Amino acid sequence: MKNTIVQFTRQLGLLALAFTLNAGAVGVGMPALPLRVVHPDVPLAGKPNRFDYASIDPQRRLLFIAHLGSGIVTAVDLRSERVVANVRDVPGVHGVLAVPALDEVFATATDRNRLDVISEKTFRIVAHASAGVYPDGMTYAPDVHELFISDEAGQTETVVDTRSNRRVATIAMGGEVGNSQYDPVSQRVFVDVQTRDEIVAIDPRTNAIVQRYRLPDTCNNDHSLLLDAPARLAFVACDGNARLLLVDMHDMRVLSVHETGRDPDVLAFDAGLRRLYVASESGVIVAFRLEGGRLRLLGRSYLAYEAHSVAVDPLTHRVISHCRTWAAVASCASWRRRHRQCGPTPPMRGNFDSIRQGLRGKGARASCPRCSLAPPSVSSTP
Repeated sequence: MKNTIVQFTRQLGLLALAFTLNAGAVGVGMPALPLRVVHPDVPLAGKPNRFDYASIDPQRRLLFIAHLGSGIVTAVDLRSERVVANVRDVPGVHGVLAVPALDEVFATATDRNRLDVISEKTFRIVAHASAGVYPDGMTYAPDVHELFISDEAGQTETVVDTRSNRRVATIAMGGEVGNSQYDPVSQRVFVDVQTRDEIVAIDPRTNAIVQRYRLPDTCNNDHSLLLDAPARLAFVACDGNARLLLVDMHDMRVLSVHETGRDPDVLAFDAGLRRLYVASESGVIVAFRLEGGRLRLLGRSYLAYEAHSVAVDPLTHRVISHCRTWAAVASCASWRRRHRQCGPTPPMRGNFDSIRQGLRGKGARASCPRCSLAPPSVSSTP
């Protein structure tokens, strides 16, 4: 199999490395994703706390990262691999979406229940809009110039007109809302209603629900959704039982079910290489290759605690993820290489969150991932 370089970006406790997809089996018989460092760390602003979604503008070659815990949207130039801007005062930012046609980036300031509009030319916030009670991720429907924002706790879909930057509709979904995705083929917006295990179709011309599709019992809490519109396929991640569903969009029939890391969250699809990446709250990333109407497992590995976000650069095919525990991951991997075993627990330094939730604080000792999680081997590039 041809190797693919996959790069990760780092902030204080954030990762800057690449992995090569190989079909080598480790751990409990799963093919692994070996890791290796590819360049020096890229320092970002803010504290080493929680991150969320990322979005790429392929035209400007910019990566936008939602730094939830610090209320910052960071812009990284993918050509120079340097930070070019930090947009602050976006409290509790969850969702971030670059829309190249508008020269704007949209970010949900969840702690203020609003949408912030950021100019890609000036990297300044140019407008705000009301966005429900817990705005999260979003999608853009270009035909009607509207954003559809998932209001998870409010159980609604908030619609904002990007021409006026005003809320124009609030659609009751009947349950907690997961991801929203626009389908350019059917010109529908598809939304996960996770507490009902449904996918709901909305007509953006009328802002009305036109169809509800019930998922089978193999899915518990369909939080994540991504579309391969030309192939008429949908990827659905169910965080209640760590499953990924491949769905035929012609009739919304489930074609196959696959295991993921615990609490799967963000999905990313490389249309050029036909590869799907599933990041999870448990820190495990799983990679699949789409072959016709089938998904083939390429590999899985533990990266770091809360490494739950992933994005793909369509030009270079690099996959970007961000987490806050790179120091712990590097130490664990180095410790294992020296001692050729899973233990003992290595000493940790610095004020970062340890790999295991609850072991936090300065001078904490971090537990390494279990052997069964196929811990990465980290080495420098030549």
